[in-house]
Amino acid sequence: MSEFKRPSLPGQELFEAQPGGGDPAERAAAGHRIANLLVRGPHTDDDQGMVDRVLHLADEEGLAVIAELWAPAAADTVAGALWRLYALRTWVCRQPAQAAREFAAGKNFAPVSEVLAGVIDPPGPDEVIALVDTVVRGIVSGDFDVTLDRAAAFANIVGVGRAHLEVEDTKSAARLVDMAKVLHRDAELERSGQLH
Repeated sequence: MSEFKRPSLPGQELFEAQPGGGDPAERAAAGHRIANLLVRGPHTDDDQGMVDRVLHLADEEGLAVIAELWAPAAADTVAGALWRLYALRTWVCRQPAQAAREFAAGKNFAPVSEVLAGVIDPPGPDEVIALVDTVVRGIVSGDFDVTLDRAAAFANIVGVGRAHLEVEDTKSAARLVDMAKVLHRDAELERSGQLH
């Protein structure tokens, strides 16, 4: 992910305009609440109202506005997992040909991950984007652990592929493999009811 930089995130003024919007602790708490509502679903009318506002904001301003709240979250939280899914999706959408090339190079070295990731053979840029979108859409299906496992498998394959293609860029390949490990660990935490 050498070319991948933290996405430029518009909409800062929207959060600063909210009461307490500038307080980092309140922003972190809001990020965790939104992440859990999106993954776990609303339990009250107030929760449903929050989900509706968040989805409207995502439609109007883009998911980046919401993802900004997840960026500082710990890796072993729902918000941290959503940040990693968002970052992976953003990179794939910006570099689909590179993602497809690296996936194709890595799948021979990680055949179990290839099956779990579920990419059509051979993957082109459109297929890779479709896979990542399918994985991210799984967030609302109730199988968040499967979503995280599939994203982990994809990141692992791409990281392995990058290591084989870009010998000089082993750090970004290692970061992808590390992301895969974190996402897989989050899936295990989700299955055991410990991802909050």
